[in-house]
Amino acid sequence: MSQTQPGAEATERTPEQQEALHAIERLVEFALQKKLIEEADYDYSRNLLMEQFGFSEPYAGELHATVPDSPQTMLDTLIDYGYTIGLIPENSDTFRDLLDAKIMGHLMARPSEVVRAFRHTEQTEGIEAATSQFYDLSINSNYIRMDRVSKNVYWTQDTAYGEMEITINLSKPEKSPKEIAMAKLLPPPVYPKCQLCRENVGYAGRVNHPARQNLRVIPLQLNNEPWLFQYSPYVYYNEHCIIFHHDHVPMKLTKDTLRRLLAFVQEYPHYFIGSNADLPIVGGSILTHDHFQGGRHTFAIQNAQPEAVFRHADAPGLTLSLVKWPMSVMRLHSHDPAELLEAGNAVYEAWKVYSDSTVEIEAFSEVDGEKVPHNTVTPIVRRSADGGFEMDLVLRNNRTNDEHPEGIFHPHREMHHLKKENIGLIEVMGLAILPGRLKQELDGIADILAGNTQLAEAAQAADHELNKHVPWTEQLKQGHGSSLTKEEAVTLVQQQVGLKFSEILEHAGVYKHDEAGRQAFRRFVSSMGYTE
Repeated sequence: MSQTQPGAEATERTPEQQEALHAIERLVEFALQKKLIEEADYDYSRNLLMEQFGFSEPYAGELHATVPDSPQTMLDTLIDYGYTIGLIPENSDTFRDLLDAKIMGHLMARPSEVVRAFRHTEQTEGIEAATSQFYDLSINSNYIRMDRVSKNVYWTQDTAYGEMEITINLSKPEKSPKEIAMAKLLPPPVYPKCQLCRENVGYAGRVNHPARQNLRVIPLQLNNEPWLFQYSPYVYYNEHCIIFHHDHVPMKLTKDTLRRLLAFVQEYPHYFIGSNADLPIVGGSILTHDHFQGGRHTFAIQNAQPEAVFRHADAPGLTLSLVKWPMSVMRLHSHDPAELLEAGNAVYEAWKVYSDSTVEIEAFSEVDGEKVPHNTVTPIVRRSADGGFEMDLVLRNNRTNDEHPEGIFHPHREMHHLKKENIGLIEVMGLAILPGRLKQELDGIADILAGNTQLAEAAQAADHELNKHVPWTEQLKQGHGSSLTKEEAVTLVQQQVGLKFSEILEHAGVYKHDEAGRQAFRRFVSSMGYTE
């Protein structure tokens, strides 16, 4: 953009330039009101943004009296203008997000200052106040994209195991085919090695890696090791946080893992924390960097009631419960974290080598003369209502066979029209994260149940988006007819999805809810010396 002479610029500005300057002024005011910056940072922050967009003088007109509660309107104005002056090559979500984070990075304290503020609040007001303040910072800096999170579809469904939560995830922007092609041409990432690495703080991003100038993290010690704490940019539940290792080390479940989880809830007693399993199929999406997920949310699994309670002579203060849940959950409770650690690790070690062919559980298989392990756990730790410590160990097995090549204890193929991805920590606890495609597809199924015969006929074509749902749609028509009102049909479809999610979790459970499964589960508990 050509520069104007000082003093002459204001009279030569286009309406688009005026709007951009106005957005800068309001954005800086927003940052001040939301405590992203302090009064002493005001002019400095404005000047950084003016330089970024090629201005040498600020907005001189009237300002709106109120500032929006979200920065998104101002950001959209600036990003639109940034595209017109060539700051981004394409007006796509990917490139807009790169500029978005850069803008907000100018309106934040340095990482060390954020850490200092967190520690000060923790010391003067307590850890809950510190995390609440940090969560607000992550939202107001637009690191957590609440404008996108709010688009997620959410409902609850009563099941035999309690009230499940269902979400259709619309918060992650999809890349265009051109951007996907561009990303494929780039060399494998060297820096940062993954999206969890600490080096992401302040990173400008690229077409195959998100910008993180507005990311801040808090250091913490777990098991006398350096870890870091941040919030997820696409929160699936309240205060959804990620706790990740200081170094890029792979996930591996050990006794130290359980020790770290217990250490976290001692320091952050208002949060739960859990880990994905460490094996393919039953594990999380990122196994290359050791990390946990936590937050301030009560999941359905926490409300699951005990069906049987066991005790062990070596742990007098501990109880082990089998809870009513579609997956196979052992709940350990004690007021002594050391006692809980020893018991939890003993269960984990026993499970890793335990087999029971009567219920298709095999701990190992042999491949090229080597033993391949199949058993692991998804551990979840929280403080209990009585002030004690609670550890849920969800038993997992990643074996496959000819009938279930994707996994014996994985969503079976008749469920893949709704969900075929791994069942990770969040879903284990009773919160479904369903793919974004389902928003439109479920609406189409509701249209068919409301009498749209033309769409029903079109869905028979193999290449139609609803074709994969045809068998299920026919079942719904047989049970409920095809003359519902649209509202009734939408309610029915959501209800049935919720019930299917409960079934999906049953598929992932290693011990089934029949007599053979219940007896087999008790055999495993008894094998460790527990008595009912």
